[in-house]
Amino acid sequence: MDFQREHIGLLKKRVEEEPRQFIQVLYGPRQVGKTTLVHQFLTQTDISYHFTSADAIPAANVTWIAQQWETARIKLSQLEEDKLILVIDEIQKIDNWSEQIKKEWDKDSNTGIELYVIILGSSRLMLKRGLTESLAGRYESIYMGHWSYPEMKNAFGYLPEEYVWFGGYPGAAFLKEEEIRWKKYVKDALIEPTVSNDILMMTRIDKPALMKQLFELGCSYSGQILSYNKILGQLHDAGNTTTLSHYLDLLDSAGLLGGISKFTPNKIRKRASSPKFQVYNTSLLSVQQSESFEAIRAKPAEWGRWVESAVGAHLLNYSLKEDFELSYWRHRNDEVDFVIKQRDKIIGIEVKSTAAGPTTGMKAFQNNFEPYKMLLISESGLPWQEFLCINPATLFN
Repeated sequence: MDFQREHIGLLKKRVEEEPRQFIQVLYGPRQVGKTTLVHQFLTQTDISYHFTSADAIPAANVTWIAQQWETARIKLSQLEEDKLILVIDEIQKIDNWSEQIKKEWDKDSNTGIELYVIILGSSRLMLKRGLTESLAGRYESIYMGHWSYPEMKNAFGYLPEEYVWFGGYPGAAFLKEEEIRWKKYVKDALIEPTVSNDILMMTRIDKPALMKQLFELGCSYSGQILSYNKILGQLHDAGNTTTLSHYLDLLDSAGLLGGISKFTPNKIRKRASSPKFQVYNTSLLSVQQSESFEAIRAKPAEWGRWVESAVGAHLLNYSLKEDFELSYWRHRNDEVDFVIKQRDKIIGIEVKSTAAGPTTGMKAFQNNFEPYKMLLISESGLPWQEFLCINPATLFN
């Protein structure tokens, strides 16, 4: 089952079959189909609804949420039904949104009004802050990440190699036959609004140009480990490592670029480790390159970077959905590309785009940590094409 059908089914179960207990929070990166999915759900339910978006509302409008809520109450009072769905899109664009949501939700709870509330947002950081500060105990969240290979295959007929290059943005899929135009669209319509608008809403950015440089550098080095000092040496007006770490956290919260930490039982060492850059969507890596899909595909060493990044993106998106930890491991000359951990089970994952066998890094990791499983993704192990079709959480079974 793909993310789309699964999420629609989950919303139908929570809204149609269960009593009103929680606000449903659907969040994820820009342009992964959150609004489309909710509209699909609304067309499939028999419950009346009021849909509204804060996209063009001034952030300082302190009465807008209350006005929309009251509109939904009035609609419900005029119906012969006992409940109504209120959907608010782009909720993070309203200042102090969580306090306003809490006030209206509690008012309905005290008066017995059956408004089932779904809120949508694209900033993981802002949503988490509002939910934990004001709405604790009042919500359930659903993470919607970048589209997986099976989803892109089923919806647009993608081949595995096309998915590795063009990634999981459904809105850009129709442009894949015109690669120059596709790159421009991803840069101008997807990356630029996220970096220049969405992230600036999260917090004050003293050096926005530096953050853009970090994003471009991190995408270009996806799948590679770089110390913050080395990063400083490649950026102009770089400030300090604390600033870079903060900007990388913001890019991660926006679902663009993550910095995977080193696997170690010592949490202090983990926080101080050099990050392994990892894009959430391989199209973010591809659009930074001047060469074409066919040119990179013809270079096995280069193509291997894209395959590893696709595996990493697959793991990164699922780690948020399935709540497992994702890291890498390196000690001296030994390395394992990815380590996933859920409760007390540890799994080491090595990615090779050729027919390579087990590596010395895998053996060293096995000896040091006695993992639950060791997985080799290669032509002689599990093919990467097959790995991109599975939910990594099932590996813990």
